This record gives sequence, C-alpha cells and structure tokens, in this order.
Amino acid sequence: MNNYHVDVEACRSRKNRLIAQMQKLGIDIVIVTQGENVQWLSGVHFAWFFETVAMLSVDGHLTLVCPEMPSIDAVADEVITYEAQWYSTLRNDQRHASSQCLLKRIGTTSPNRVGVEFSTFGPHLAAGLRAELLDIEPDIYHLRRFKHADELAMIRKAIAGTEKMYQRAREIIEPGINELEVFNQLQSAAVEEFGERLTQTGNDYQCGSRGGSPRDRIAENSELYILDLGPAFRGYFADNCRTIAVNGKPTDDQRQAWEFVMSAFEHVESTVKPGKSAKELFHEVQAILDESPVGVFDHHLGHGFGLFPHEAPHLNPNWDDTFQEGDVFTAEPGLYAPELRAGIRLENNYRVTSDGVELLTDFSLEL
Repeated sequence: MNNYHVDVEACRSRKNRLIAQMQKLGIDIVIVTQGENVQWLSGVHFAWFFETVAMLSVDGHLTLVCPEMPSIDAVADEVITYEAQWYSTLRNDQRHASSQCLLKRIGTTSPNRVGVEFSTFGPHLAAGLRAELLDIEPDIYHLRRFKHADELAMIRKAIAGTEKMYQRAREIIEPGINELEVFNQLQSAAVEEFGERLTQTGNDYQCGSRGGSPRDRIAENSELYILDLGPAFRGYFADNCRTIAVNGKPTDDQRQAWEFVMSAFEHVESTVKPGKSAKELFHEVQAILDESPVGVFDHHLGHGFGLFPHEAPHLNPNWDDTFQEGDVFTAEPGLYAPELRAGIRLENNYRVTSDGVELLTDFSLEL
C-alpha cells in the first residue's frame, strides 16, 4: 500500500495564499462547495457522491463539513459531520444537510462579504446568508495553477499509472484484439500500480479513430491506435497520449507524420518558461505541423491539469494565458488524415520551473 498522507504545510500554504486574496478583495469568508476546491484546502479527497463544503475565514479558521466517517485526516480547524447515509442508503438531500450544518455554524452573525463559486453556489446556502456574494471561483482557479509538493506527488503517481498502461498496451495490441479488451487490461494495469481503485478514468481508447470510448470492435492491420489516458489518483489527474502501430510496422506516411509531431516537442521544451505566451506557442507549433506533407493539426495544443482534467494554462488560440512557474501542463501535438489510419497524437506532461520545463512523462513515444 502506498503512503500519500495529507501534507499539513502544503494545505496551510494554499490556505494562506487564498487569505491574501481575500484581504485584497475585502472578503470576510469564502465558502466552497466544489469537491476539488474542498480537497485543495483540506487535503482530503471525498467520493463524488458526497456533498462537502468548506468555509475559510479571513482570520485563517477553516471549517470542513463532510459525511460521518471512521476517520477524517483533514487539515481543518473544525470538522462538522452530517449523516450522508441512512442504513447505508445514500441520501439525495446531502446538499441541504451539509448547508444546514454550515449555516448553523455561522449563526446570526452573518458576514458582510462572502466569496463563493458562482457556477455551483446553490440556494440552500444563499437563502441563509444576508451578505454580498462575490465570485471567488476565478481567483481559486488561478491559485490552483501552482502545484505544491503533495499535489505533484499524486500527479506523478497518476502519470506512473499511465506508464504501466502503455507498457501493457504494447504487450497486447495486435491485429484482431478488441478495443474493450484493451480498455479492461489497461484499467487493470493502472489499478495494480496505484494499489487502489482509480478515482477517475479516461480518455480515448478507440483504434483507427481520433478518439472516443472503447467499442466492441477489433483492431485492424496497419491502423494506428491512439491511447489518450487520463486516470486519476486520489482526485489528481494524469493526461498523456501515445500512439501505437497495431501491427508494429508503421507505414512511411505514418513515420513521417510521427517525425513532425516529435519536432513539436523539441520546440515546446526549448521555448517554454515563465512569461511565455501559451497562445503564441500554439501558433508556433501550428506552423511546424502545417509543414507536414501528410495530416492536419486542428485541435488545442494542450492545457493545464490537476484536480480537473482541463485547467489553465490553455495552449489554445481562444485564450491568452501566460506560463507561470508551478504550472503543470500537457502538450499534445497531432496529425490526422485517412492515409494515417486515422492519425497520430502524442502527449507529454510538463512542470514549469523557474527557467524552463521539467518533463514528467519520460517514457517511450515510439509508434
């Protein structure tokens, strides 16, 4: 069994960074109900079917409201529990129950300015507050970009799961194998690496296709098998991709497209550092891949990831993000055409350092 304990100092650092933003905005308390943000503050991952809530006061007091459990290893000054299950049956009114616990804790001394997540803050809590509500969600997303040591440890574990999945894929993929069999065996490889269940899985498991869920379909000779894998370990995602030639013998067109995709990584690794424009990087890689005599590149170049599959920075012309130290992101150049059956996508994960990037996926990119 692996040991990934809640990191008290890392949680306190995240809390203090949020408090600094609260002080800047004149916010008295922050209330978060999204599971990722509750985990980010408290260090505890709860299953998706539990409704938790956390409240942080500007004086640094963190209150966690969560289901009754045998033990809760949370970095919180106060833990309030509610019954999420009655006789082992999950209640579907958990949000009401958790909200009532928090409102009782707040009492009659309602704060003046409260930061909440506008996209998910519901009426159960809003009806009980007599305060000005401000959207703190964009600020939290920005703060979450910097990954602390405990977060990196779980991301690295999730990535280790993908490495084992690709190893298994290279052992079993051949003409005639069913996509569902590949999916099942890859899930098993990740579970064996984690020593526990996956908290999420994904993404693309189709052969001879740009992507999608596995089908009851066999892999055919000369096809390329794009495996874009995103298992999560205790709430933290990996997201990387490898493409495998089903028969082990890439065609000339497939090999040439692979070489162009590989050249994109050289550019990413030589140019990305704090201050680099992610939109600019997208256009630079687009220009590189446009030179390929076969295939088109027509999707984003990548994105940040962590407690959610797609976070900032966005390597996408629809955003104008700038790389920052502490970012963890993917780069996923690809080329697609019928003659490639159906294309090549390769994806590496990186962490932005003070003067460049650290490669987190140092395993084979071969077809």
